[in-house]
Amino acid sequence: MLNATNDQIHQALTQCRTIAVVGLSAQTSRPSFSVSQYMQSHGYRIIPVNPRYAKEGVLILGEKCYAELTDIEFEIDIVDVFRRTEDVMPIATQAVAMGARVLWQQMGVVNLQAHHFAQAAGLLSVIDRCIKVDHDHLLHQGTPR
Repeated sequence: MLNATNDQIHQALTQCRTIAVVGLSAQTSRPSFSVSQYMQSHGYRIIPVNPRYAKEGVLILGEKCYAELTDIEFEIDIVDVFRRTEDVMPIATQAVAMGARVLWQQMGVVNLQAHHFAQAAGLLSVIDRCIKVDHDHLLHQGTPR
């Protein structure tokens, strides 16, 4: 199967409320920060995953930052990836192992091996799309197509 459909994405964004953002930056000018801030402002819990900030004990958007997905000790619904394409496969492996429901590769991130791996494990897999744009379009500007 190719990319997730708008109906599948709409359903995931309606049912899933906790998002681990891998590669979330504390720099407010970075896309990962603005996208996460937007999602948080719409009621989602954002869990930062970035080893640089975890080591320094930095809170991002008021939440503790984790070094790895596997360090998180509670349920994550969506794993949103702001990393280079070549870095996605280990993240997909961790997302499957922790029982996430969705693997989301942000716009410009397309790792087909990770995509197919996640799908084979039963996750909804989204590639090369922005969760903020989809949320705004599918939940605020009309019905899914």
